[in-house]
Amino acid sequence: MKKYFLPVAFFAFVSVSLRAQTPTKKFEPVSFSQVTITDNFWKPKLDKVATTTLQACIYQTEGKTARIRNFEKVARKQNEKHEGIYYDDSDVYKALEAIAYSLKNHPDAALEKKADEWIDKIAAAQLPDGYLNTYYTLTDLSKRWTDMEKHEDYNAGHLLEAAVAYYNTTGKRKLLDVAIRFADHIDNTFRLQNRHWVSGHQEIELALMKLYHATHNDRYLKLADWYLEQRGHGYGKGVIWDQWKDPKYCQDDVPVKEQKEITGHAVRAMYLYTGAADVAAATKDAGYLQAMNNVWEDVIFRNMYITGGIGSSGKNEGFSKDFDLPNEEAYCETCASVGMVFWNQRMNLLTGDAKYVDVLERSLYNGALDGLSLSGDRFFYGNPLASSGQHARSEWFGTACCPSNISRLVASLGDYIYGQSAKGLWVNLFVGSHTTIKVGKSTIPVKMETNYPWNGNVKVILNPTKPVKYAVNLRIPGWVKGTPAPGNLYSFTSHAASAFKVSVNGKPATYREENGYAVLDRNWRQGDVVELNLPMEIKRVTAKTDLTYTNDRVALQRGPLVYCVEGADNNGQAWNIILPENTALEAKQYTVLNEPVMAIQAKAPVIITSADGTGVQTQQKEVIAIPYYTWANRGKNPMQVWLPTKVKEVKINSGN
Repeated sequence: MKKYFLPVAFFAFVSVSLRAQTPTKKFEPVSFSQVTITDNFWKPKLDKVATTTLQACIYQTEGKTARIRNFEKVARKQNEKHEGIYYDDSDVYKALEAIAYSLKNHPDAALEKKADEWIDKIAAAQLPDGYLNTYYTLTDLSKRWTDMEKHEDYNAGHLLEAAVAYYNTTGKRKLLDVAIRFADHIDNTFRLQNRHWVSGHQEIELALMKLYHATHNDRYLKLADWYLEQRGHGYGKGVIWDQWKDPKYCQDDVPVKEQKEITGHAVRAMYLYTGAADVAAATKDAGYLQAMNNVWEDVIFRNMYITGGIGSSGKNEGFSKDFDLPNEEAYCETCASVGMVFWNQRMNLLTGDAKYVDVLERSLYNGALDGLSLSGDRFFYGNPLASSGQHARSEWFGTACCPSNISRLVASLGDYIYGQSAKGLWVNLFVGSHTTIKVGKSTIPVKMETNYPWNGNVKVILNPTKPVKYAVNLRIPGWVKGTPAPGNLYSFTSHAASAFKVSVNGKPATYREENGYAVLDRNWRQGDVVELNLPMEIKRVTAKTDLTYTNDRVALQRGPLVYCVEGADNNGQAWNIILPENTALEAKQYTVLNEPVMAIQAKAPVIITSADGTGVQTQQKEVIAIPYYTWANRGKNPMQVWLPTKVKEVKINSGN
């Protein structure tokens, strides 16, 4: 679909001082609306979201629950009761955002019509002063903006994100105008009145930055910065603090620029730091940059699962203490992994360092993608790294943030593949696709072909109409260079880097390595082909001994994918498998339901109990490990990511 741009007159109010500033970003992402995905791995998933997942979201949102009905009640003005939870509006907005991305990937007139129907109902529920929240409008409007934990601005943030996405895809302004009026209402109510307010659930900050970039109105940048500055001064005391007993729960214990450790609710933290990184890029505020770096290192070095998931504790849906990363009890909310993708993308744009994309990729292919079933209509809220067979995917949840969140992430994949600047092209994710970038006055069609993540061969075809000098930056993943993730929380048993190859038009290329990228800076001509070969070796991962849950255990990784063993492939068992150091591992083509994958096959010791249950022995048996994101698609099954390398204890069922 054609992307429209706001009329010039719309930008007349941009301040001169802001316009004169240059962004600190090293490059800008190429928008999803400018990327067409053809990838063998991702295209079927985008289509599944378009045809199945979004239909499930629509059914639940307007058919089985009252989410749309609440907007209709507001518009009728007949004093009807609100149904559901006070933050349910946000699920409507996230679904609309996912629909917006999906319409670009998979045009569908009926789906667009449904979105327009929803937008009409949302617009009809907006009050004359711009306020829009079905919970307070249907219960007691006099109590609006009195409880920081009631998610009013969280809901507003998701409205803003949906509005910008829908506008970028369709050019339709109706929802964007609704979002602008609501953002103006919030600004008038708080920042312009100097009325302190701490958002209990962050989201508004990053959403305001999207609105700022869409409209170029610095009012929204100032409001986002204002929201960040509210935290850590005690303004939430007596409201949020009384409810959660600890200001760290919503990162309100110290000012954002002074934060050094990850605390509290994982999703709230990810949204906060994504917004802070966006504001840092626009304001050049070194305080935000330093804080982001400190907190990021605390997450990655001490509090991240090998799957890229975060937030181990179900008690606070977030963080507890350093290295507390249990496997079977892991909470690892899908939304938190989605947030990891958001935040790490912003950090990559700010610094130009590929290590952030390494983390983004790990979260995307493992912790986040696991939240969506292969059928597209079942979901995980939490994503454990081990199961005794008690875990099953669900059709929906009472708090239904995860289904629409994973939908919008998958549908917006195009946002994360390429970057561009006046100096050239960045290739961050290896996804079959094509786009057009602009370098100076030249437009350059770009096409990528690959069978990643099953195969490490990547081909980038460049077609400038005339010779152009610019740099092509190819990310060389950390896992190729011998590092599973930044820091030393995880290590490969073999620290040797793999021998990757870079060629241009079939010949070895001259390049320099910079911030995790192979940089090819040269004159490019039409039809030039860059090839990157990444060896897809099976690697064993161990964890730092501080992570006691994984002592004497090993995980398997091939390419960006983390693997697990599941009962469905191993005679119903997953907890009796041992993987000694000398076990030979081999990749093989395999199928999980209808999903073609590369599995890992091994002959490994398996613990067998005697018929009377009084003795044990080990036997060499064939063991199959599958990509972690595919587990729990064949009913309830035991599963493990981390496999023991030796027998430390055996529990025998006595039969009593």
